[in-house]
Amino acid sequence: MAEVKVNEIIGLLKKNYLNVKIALEYSNPLELLIATILSAQSTDKQINKVTKTLFKKYRTPQDYVNVSQEEFEKDIYSTGFYRNKAKNIKNLCEILVNDFNSKVPYTMEELVTLPGVARKTANIVLAGAFGKNEGIAVDTHVRRVAARLGLTANTDPDKIEKDLMKIVPREEWDVFALRLIQHGREICIAKKPKCELCFLNKVCPSAFTFG
Repeated sequence: MAEVKVNEIIGLLKKNYLNVKIALEYSNPLELLIATILSAQSTDKQINKVTKTLFKKYRTPQDYVNVSQEEFEKDIYSTGFYRNKAKNIKNLCEILVNDFNSKVPYTMEELVTLPGVARKTANIVLAGAFGKNEGIAVDTHVRRVAARLGLTANTDPDKIEKDLMKIVPREEWDVFALRLIQHGREICIAKKPKCELCFLNKVCPSAFTFG
């Protein structure tokens, strides 16, 4: 991909999505970590609805350790895949208590060792809670929009991330992902993208190919 095209895409995204932020609501690293895990196969809107109550009930890793699996499953039932999420979060919090002094670790290497945490979640937590740009969070929106823009030919999230990290300046990594997510939600939607309204249609190889 020509450098000038990447720069143009970044510039247009920045111009149209000036003030982007993580849609999940949180007040500390633990809350962001829990919310991000819960957000898998769900919507940020639904997760924010659940965590509004959840984060009042559970304030420390020990609180998640102490609750029964059954009770915690009921608390997060509406997020989907609640059994697996509850198991991962309880196991994760036990590790935080035992190995990290009840603190969320702030390195990629440590975060990805936690149950239910892959690079996407780790990237979100590192950028959102600690201001660290270690990579680019690749969710379904980033995967779809990056492919349509011709920024990657891969389908594996880790490979997509590597492709994007090569062409996007490091200081833009976190906001670039957030802008692609917003673009994927508003314009470049999955089934019928709004190419006629898209400010990227002149540089997008997939523009107007969807019938």
